[in-house]
Amino acid sequence: MLSIRNATVKFEAADGTEIHALDRVSFDIPPDSIVVALGASGCGKSTLLNAIAGFQSLTEGQILIDGLPVDKPGGDRGVVFQKDTLLPWSNVLDNVALGLRYRGVPKLERYRQARELLQLVGLSDFETKPPYELSGGMRQRVGIARALATDPKILLMDEPFGALDSLTRENMQQLLATVWAKTRKQVFFITHSIEEALALGTHILVMSPRPGRIVARYEADFVRTFAATGDLGPILSHPRFVSLREEIRSIIHTPASHNERHAA
Repeated sequence: MLSIRNATVKFEAADGTEIHALDRVSFDIPPDSIVVALGASGCGKSTLLNAIAGFQSLTEGQILIDGLPVDKPGGDRGVVFQKDTLLPWSNVLDNVALGLRYRGVPKLERYRQARELLQLVGLSDFETKPPYELSGGMRQRVGIARALATDPKILLMDEPFGALDSLTRENMQQLLATVWAKTRKQVFFITHSIEEALALGTHILVMSPRPGRIVARYEADFVRTFAATGDLGPILSHPRFVSLREEIRSIIHTPASHNERHAA
């Protein structure tokens, strides 16, 4: 269980002014869930993810994993960024196995595990390729496999599909839904897209403009259908999906209303 309690982040900008990025954010990430944080640019989504990853210190509050405080990066959290961070001088297999190598896993075993993950993300035929020969979507598949290689308790995803074209993005959304259904990893995912949040999230957190607060919470089950069918079309036209999309859009475009809402 990952728990965030009253997470507040303030820091000094380059011009000396104080930036209040997050304000008293609290939520849990239950087992077998995908929690999606959604909001306009500057609402503190990335700051929150960086704090969970251990890259950003909190000014106030706590982040706990199984009751233990998070104060630095750790192998219990895997991170996938919007821009892939693959090593261009290493092939796909070595990139996926990188974390296992740093953990001292013997070569044959780390390659065995890396190959299993490449099969999971559909890249078994590309293990000897360098990253620069892959498309953007394929590189993100490698990034997901690498993040999963160390068997983290939670997968952190910082708008990983935002730079992809719409068709590739939908394919990657389907891949994540499928991988989640097979691994049941806890996932914390951030996005600007309401449709992406609803398609992938079991729990959706809507955040206000800076300072970032959670102003609405929803539970959804579309990702289970997506994982089972691989077809996003019927989900996008489902009456409940349409209703939630319009309600969330109205909240995001009416930021003055900071009364927290809950919906199931």
